[in-house]
Amino acid sequence: MEVAVALAVTLVSASALNVGYLIEHSVASGLPPLSPRRPLRSARLLVGQHRWLLGFGVEACGWLLYVLALALAPLSLVQATAAGGVGILAVMVSRYRRVPLTPLERLGVALSVTGLALLGISLAGAHGEGGKGSYPAVGLWLGASVVGGIAATRLLPRLVGRGPAYGIATGVLFAAGDVSTKAAVGGGARLAFVAALIGCYALGTMLLQAGFQRGSPLTTAGIATLFTNALPIVAGETIFAEPRPTGWLGVLRVLSFGIVVAGAVALSRHQHGAAAVVPTAGPRGPDSAGTTPRPAQR
Repeated sequence: MEVAVALAVTLVSASALNVGYLIEHSVASGLPPLSPRRPLRSARLLVGQHRWLLGFGVEACGWLLYVLALALAPLSLVQATAAGGVGILAVMVSRYRRVPLTPLERLGVALSVTGLALLGISLAGAHGEGGKGSYPAVGLWLGASVVGGIAATRLLPRLVGRGPAYGIATGVLFAAGDVSTKAAVGGGARLAFVAALIGCYALGTMLLQAGFQRGSPLTTAGIATLFTNALPIVAGETIFAEPRPTGWLGVLRVLSFGIVVAGAVALSRHQHGAAAVVPTAGPRGPDSAGTTPRPAQR
C-alpha cells in the first residue's frame, strides 16, 4: 500500500516541479545575465521577481512531495516513476508556448519517455529497500557530482550548446541532492546530509536559472530531468544496495539507459542548432561569454 501511495505522490510531485520550471523560465529568460560566478547578484535578481518566487514555491512543493515519496518507497522505484516528468514537461511546453514541438524535440521526448518507461519495467521484481549507504560512498558520490556539474558548464557548451550543458550540470547536482535526501531520511546522524542536499539543490537551482537564459525550457529542464531521474537509480543499486535485476530485466536496464542517453542527445542537438543565444552586446551588457541570452527564434 505504501508503494502505491508513493507512486501517486511522485506523479503529483513531477507535475508540480514542471509547472514551477515553466514559470521560472518565463521570468529568468527576461532578466539580465545570471552567472554562478556571481551568486549573490543573481539571487537578488531572482528573488526580486514575485512571479519567479511563485514558480520556485511551486517547485518547492513538488520537492516536498518527492521527499514524502522517498520515505515510503525505494529510491530507484520513485525515480523511475518521476521520470514520466519529461513527457509531462513536453505537453506543458507545447501548451504554454502554443507552438508545436519540432520533429527533433518530439523524437527526443519519445526516446526519453520510452527509455525511462523501460527503466521502470526493469525494476519489476526488485523492490527491496536496500541499505542506508555508507558515509564514504555517499560522500564520494556527492563530491564527484559537484566536480562533474561544474565541469559540465565549462567543457560541454561548445559540444552540445550552453542550454543543454547547463541542463546536464543541473541534473547531476539535483541527482546528488536526491541522493543526499535519501541518505538524510535514514535519520539519526545521517541528518548531517541535510547540509549537502541544501548545497546541491541551491547550486543546481542557480545553474538551472542560468540555463533558462541559454536554452528553451524543454531542452534545459528536460535534460536536467533525465539526469536527475537516471543517476539516482544507479546510486540506488550501487551505494544503497537496492536489488539489481538479472536476466532479461538486467539487459533491459542497460538498453533503457542507452535510449535515455539518445533522447538527451536529440534534445541537445536541437538546441545546439537553434541559436538560443545570439552573440551581441545588448543594452544590458554581455555575460561572461560576451553574449546576451535571447529566446530561440523559430
